[in-house]
Amino acid sequence: MPASHRRYAGMTPAAIRRKADKIGPNTATLVDLILHEKPHPEQGFRACLGIVRLARPHGADALEAACQRAHEIGCLSYSSVKSILRNNLHRRRPETPAEGPAIPHPNIRGANYFN
Repeated sequence: MPASHRRYAGMTPAAIRRKADKIGPNTATLVDLILHEKPHPEQGFRACLGIVRLARPHGADALEAACQRAHEIGCLSYSSVKSILRNNLHRRRPETPAEGPAIPHPNIRGANYFN
């Protein structure tokens, strides 16, 4: 087995899920989604272990909020969670898009113009 694979030889999806459960439910959900989206769960080990490891420098509460935000916006990767934490986006809620046209203006044609 190559050296890059040997460090994950004793890991199982259940062990990674247990580590994520200790941090919180949002982290566990994100880890489950990453492991399920891959054809083989082993392909998601590095991302999941990286996410779990982010609890050390940032804290469990910040990681929980970042995992919740990543799940809300559909970003299921280690780099997305790391970016959310680095840019303090876990402290703000995502903005909801406005309903209807952005501004009322006579030059905005609308759907009926093209029919």
